[in-house]
Amino acid sequence: MFCHRMWTVPEAEDKVVSLETGIKDERLKLVTEGCDPIQKDVKRGSKNIVGEVSKTPNAIQTLDKTISNLEMELATARAMQESIINGSPISDDLKIPESSGKRKYLMVVGINTAFSSRKRRDSVRATWMPQGEERKKLEEEKGVVMRFVIGHSATSGGILDRAIEAEDRKHGDILRLEHVEGYLELSAKTKTYFATAAALWDADFYVKVDDDVHVNIATLGATLARHRSKPRVYIGCMKSGPVLAQKGVRYHEPEYWKFGEEGNKYFRHATGQLYAISKDLASYISINQHVLHKYANEDVSLGSWFIGLDVDHIDDRRLCCGTTDCEWKAQAGNICVASFDWTCSGICRSVDRMKDVHRRCGEGKNALRTATF
Repeated sequence: MFCHRMWTVPEAEDKVVSLETGIKDERLKLVTEGCDPIQKDVKRGSKNIVGEVSKTPNAIQTLDKTISNLEMELATARAMQESIINGSPISDDLKIPESSGKRKYLMVVGINTAFSSRKRRDSVRATWMPQGEERKKLEEEKGVVMRFVIGHSATSGGILDRAIEAEDRKHGDILRLEHVEGYLELSAKTKTYFATAAALWDADFYVKVDDDVHVNIATLGATLARHRSKPRVYIGCMKSGPVLAQKGVRYHEPEYWKFGEEGNKYFRHATGQLYAISKDLASYISINQHVLHKYANEDVSLGSWFIGLDVDHIDDRRLCCGTTDCEWKAQAGNICVASFDWTCSGICRSVDRMKDVHRRCGEGKNALRTATF
């Protein structure tokens, strides 16, 4: 709208009051027509502010992504620095080409294993873990990374380490951690795994699973993909077991007194056979790993690290099916993500039974090939 207006200047003999009155009248007219210059500036400024505010969510998302990328680079640098300080050889997985940092993955599946578990690893390779080119294709096309996860022996470079290195040269599916193996060190291993995986692969989710558990990878991917839009997600079969104060029993908790009176239960946390966390939580562990407290049981430790954080706990019972009920669930079209025996905290005699469980409870050969996440 054009707001130029003209009025006749009074003759000299008119009083100054007439001029002032005319100006006031004209200004009133301008205001009523919405052409007041001051008011227009205010409105223009308001529109600019509204426009900038509308851009704020995008700006925040961009900033979050930038911070997250920097955190990942920092975690990688820390891991390499620790390797150099400790005199350990830098894992080949830590030597990431620059271009690989731009690749986005759906999930990293870390299969926790031990030096003595070669037969377990082979039973997994023979069933639910793709091999060779098929596994590489899974990474490239579906964004799914799978690795057995293991640290080093107490005598670095000894016969146990050499055996694992030879196995990795054959299969190329082992992630070595800067960690000394030991059952009582599982909480520390869990921290190191998430920190290392977050540094190596930019994924939406990071999964930890035991090597005596059967997993349907396509079903796992589809399950996690449904939660992609949520920040700080912690997915598993949530439980709240008793705090065992008695020495000598399995899962004894030396720090039982921190949980109140004897007979109390733990806070809710995912059972250790399989659980997944989102990228933000993996980054949190990576950045704060040196100050995160370790309890005797690694699943309790993980749950404790998220107390006080704004975390979405998702209890999904398909992540902990029994090996007796996974078959009829599969027949009913409700395929389980993971199956194991509660009595053994994994599949009982998994080396001998993994193929049978896979035959009865598996999602089918074509599930991964046709999956879209």
